[in-house]
Amino acid sequence: MERRGKQTWHFDQPVYVQGAGTAVGPEELKGPLGTYFDVSYDNLYAGAENWELAERQLMQDAVEVALKQAEKKSSEMDYFFAGDLLNQIVTSNYYAREVDIPYFGLFAACATVMEGIALAALFVDTGVADLTLTAVSSHNATAERQFRYPTEFAGQRPDSATFTVTGAGAVVIGKKPTFIKVTDATIGKVMDYGIKQPFDMGSAMAPAAADTIITHLKETRREPSYYDVIVTGDLSRVGSGILRKLIQDKGLTLDRYDDCGVMIYHQEQPVFSGGSGAACPAVVTFGHLFKEMREGRIKRMLVVATGALLSPLMIQQKESIPSIAHAVAFEREEYHV
Repeated sequence: MERRGKQTWHFDQPVYVQGAGTAVGPEELKGPLGTYFDVSYDNLYAGAENWELAERQLMQDAVEVALKQAEKKSSEMDYFFAGDLLNQIVTSNYYAREVDIPYFGLFAACATVMEGIALAALFVDTGVADLTLTAVSSHNATAERQFRYPTEFAGQRPDSATFTVTGAGAVVIGKKPTFIKVTDATIGKVMDYGIKQPFDMGSAMAPAAADTIITHLKETRREPSYYDVIVTGDLSRVGSGILRKLIQDKGLTLDRYDDCGVMIYHQEQPVFSGGSGAACPAVVTFGHLFKEMREGRIKRMLVVATGALLSPLMIQQKESIPSIAHAVAFEREEYHV
């Protein structure tokens, strides 16, 4: 691994996506990317007794698909990196007890997926591991109950609010050549711009996303045009507009930019300003964007997962919302089976 600048890693040894899996709920299935997901449910219970168990089922589904695609068993994984939004990351912890893999529990809110891939790729690149598994999840009903109001409360929300994605994504990283290569990772810093509104996380996360993108481009000595697409995790319609302005203020233009929270839903769906949640960048990247790379429509891609480090306890104490963004670069490589 070569360190470029203070925050960016370049993976010297070949590191590839071996397999990826996604599982989603009903609103995600109705969205424009619905056909790209591997497993879907027509209700929030996913065949389980409660919402928390439903989220665990989604993670299990995504992991099983990723392992099947990689043609590997869980026993062949050297390390498991996973995270979610619930207190003590209970979805990941309780699922980890079932798979019997050395485990790292992660929390970077909705930025967790790229944190996990960065660490998983680092372990493979440096020879600490041959195969690693990363998974994240979120669930609309579990997250709303924990961070805001239960859905049954029917509280009014402003247009700036986002809609937590019900879903899970998993990916296997290893050395065997495939179409999708992991090339770089830029580790973000926790930033706080004084936003105290829990119904406007896009505004809270946009500065962190801008800082990570600018840092990545500076430390890799690349222009935004180097990438066929730069995507953020879940800034939604509010935050993505702020991001464009912040990038422009630095003399750069994001011509090929999109946001997973905007991409995953139709605008007429009841999702306010768009999608959010740890699963949001995971299912869009592993489902839609990876397929675009395999089929050659995307050659180079930078995924900047964004996370609002929101704490209900701190909000009650009038604290603002810190945020973070982690970026991972992927490149398509010609591969012959």
